[in-house]
Amino acid sequence: MSGGKRLAVVGAGAVGGSVVELAREYGHTVTAFADSSSAVVDADGIDADSALARKESEGRVGSADPEAALDAEYDVLVEATPTTLGDAEPGFSHVRGALERDRHVVLANKGPVAERYADLTALERESAGEVRFEATVGGAIPVLSTVEDLSPGHVTAARGVLNGTANFILSRMAAEGLGYEHVLAEAQDLGVAEADPAFDVEGTDAALKCVILANVLAEGDREYTLADADVEGIQNVPGSALELAAEDGQTIRLIGECTPEAVRVSPRLVPQNAALAVTGTRNIVQLETEHAGQLNISGRGAGGPETASAVLADVGRLD
Repeated sequence: MSGGKRLAVVGAGAVGGSVVELAREYGHTVTAFADSSSAVVDADGIDADSALARKESEGRVGSADPEAALDAEYDVLVEATPTTLGDAEPGFSHVRGALERDRHVVLANKGPVAERYADLTALERESAGEVRFEATVGGAIPVLSTVEDLSPGHVTAARGVLNGTANFILSRMAAEGLGYEHVLAEAQDLGVAEADPAFDVEGTDAALKCVILANVLAEGDREYTLADADVEGIQNVPGSALELAAEDGQTIRLIGECTPEAVRVSPRLVPQNAALAVTGTRNIVQLETEHAGQLNISGRGAGGPETASAVLADVGRLD
């Protein structure tokens, strides 16, 4: 384990806020924290409680300009702004700025790794800084570090349930015999689904995670983006399909898969007692390996503290 690091955290949602809250517990100091409209910077370490309380009451973390966080003194930039598709901005520019200063970057934002992987690795090669992104795939589950330990060349395929919202909906539909719209409304009431659930239920979120995994497994031989993924969501899965599956001892899950040939996400039949039939918001990733057989890693695929634990584990892996 490396010594304590100075962190600049950009993004004040559930994940960024949790990183700020938990950093000291992991031996690190947050010297800068920014949301989209403000920042707080202190070379000796910001007052995390005060910044988070201000965000809660005023909607901003501090009184400085957001750029001040990017210009601050730090060892590691934690990029936890919302994922954007296409050009992956502003996250990508934040990463570029840090790498050009020879600083490390830890991403919770999927955009730069899913949409501009080749650009990202090119910048990393020119920098003394390193990029890590465990938190972008499966929240708290150590998927990418496991792949790294095994060596990507020895992992032949990866598949799994990588979106908790979609999984919650399918689990509830199966357990209660309810229709999609009814369960979606319930999930929104519980805060499990967003007001606009498209990113989750249409399979985009799971596809981004599979694209990131595919890029890691390809080891630079080719670049994958969302455009390379074949994606089908769960909006059109009728309750009757789950009932029919149950009669045959099966259920339906939104399965993402990446092999050397393709990346695809779609609802698929799985046996009810199979590892892939996780329930509720749990995620699972199944790795097919040359020498270690099949490995199943499951756990909480989302949530502030859960995902922050993956971010902080990455910080700990940096020299």
